[in-house]
Amino acid sequence: MRAAHALRRRSRSAKDFGIIGQASWLSSVINLVNTIIGAGVLAMPSVLSHMGIVPGTLVIIWAGLTSGFGLYLQTRCARYLDRGSASFFALSQITYPNAAVIFDTAIAIKCFGVGVSYLIIIGDLMPGVVKGIYENAGQLEFLVDRHFWVTAFMLVVIPLSFLRRLDSLKYTSVVALTSIGYLVILVVAHFFKGDTMANRGDIRVVRWGGAIPALSSLPVVVFAYTCHQNMFSVLNEINNNSHYRTTTVIFTSIGSAGMVYILVGITGYLSFGNSVSGNIIGMYIPSIVSTIGKAAIVVLVMFSYPLQIHPCRASVDAVLKWRPLKRSSSTRSPNRSPSRTMPLLNSGKSIGNGRDDSMGETRFAAITTIIIVSSYLVAMSVTSLERSLAYVGSTGSTSISFILPGLFYYKISAPDSPLHQSIKDDDDETGDSESGYDEGLLGGGGTRTSRLKKDLIRTLSLALAIYGLIVMVVCFITNTFFIVAH
Repeated sequence: MRAAHALRRRSRSAKDFGIIGQASWLSSVINLVNTIIGAGVLAMPSVLSHMGIVPGTLVIIWAGLTSGFGLYLQTRCARYLDRGSASFFALSQITYPNAAVIFDTAIAIKCFGVGVSYLIIIGDLMPGVVKGIYENAGQLEFLVDRHFWVTAFMLVVIPLSFLRRLDSLKYTSVVALTSIGYLVILVVAHFFKGDTMANRGDIRVVRWGGAIPALSSLPVVVFAYTCHQNMFSVLNEINNNSHYRTTTVIFTSIGSAGMVYILVGITGYLSFGNSVSGNIIGMYIPSIVSTIGKAAIVVLVMFSYPLQIHPCRASVDAVLKWRPLKRSSSTRSPNRSPSRTMPLLNSGKSIGNGRDDSMGETRFAAITTIIIVSSYLVAMSVTSLERSLAYVGSTGSTSISFILPGLFYYKISAPDSPLHQSIKDDDDETGDSESGYDEGLLGGGGTRTSRLKKDLIRTLSLALAIYGLIVMVVCFITNTFFIVAH
């Protein structure tokens, strides 16, 4: 108890931190928005075609609220860790040490699935890019063959995927913002121009397309908001990690992404109706404007693919090395992997991960090769971006967004938890309580109100974990056994 208490005393205020974050509020928001908005935005019009405009918009808002609450729980969990050391892995060591393998498995699945979706996007868009540049491309069949382009771009991304350090790719976040911004302008401009509405058919405003299509689209929306893998990096790097500042980072980031999703979803769906595909940008006829948009997305995902291989490799390595802890062992495993929290490298759904320096050359090459070959084979056989995002969303995304934040906070905030008691005692002594921030935001006060609020948040954290588990099971079963029949 005394050791835990001393640990909290050393990390209570910014002036006492050994390492103070240098990131501003604005840069933190930009990094988080870059992490959120990725391939998922391409499938939003298709989501609304299955759910209807009104129900689909409500689902997008609901997914944003639940994902935002998961991020909020992460900020509260970070208070129980040293400044600059917050990560899912660190939390697992003080809550569920023997469940750390589940976290690594979820990360591996998430990153592998996102990498596959990037290859699918390349295969979908490159034939259109070539047609926009070379009118007679159709005479050369291989130039409009998705398999050719997936294979060709593998020759580019493979060398990048074998890099141990990916710092040189961090500037692709600028490309990400430009690409996504151009995509939004492209979709909205075509909607107002009205050049895509000739054969769009009926529009579902309130009614949906059926239970199975709607449930199969839900994990796509969940995937679109998944940025929780990088939230701890934001908390570690931000210069002012007060409760108010971190909460506004979450609110601004989730709100911005939600508005983009709703805008692209509605205008894209109204442009093509129920004939819209799972990749909105691939539906526009070849032109200079659409070709630039497709090429920009291709460049974005091309440089994002290696950033998925990097954390996937480290997580697979950790799973292979994992051994259950004995009861007599401390919370720190002797085989513990390095911290998986490092500065954000990219937009997309990348995950700040640990160094690969501890991995032997042979093991490094073997794991990397298996991941690359497996993702290539899946991308060559799976042609539906929406289907790929649905599987990733129903497994890895639900784990990272809902289940892990909910379970970690529920366990760490238990009244009889030594860590919870130590932070409570420290708050009482320093007067720097978390409830003080909360009360300032809510306009309330009082010990009883604060206690009720903490109890409510703890109950909601368990509800979030249960909700994530239900979404995972229902959506996975729907996409696996029923979507084919549909």
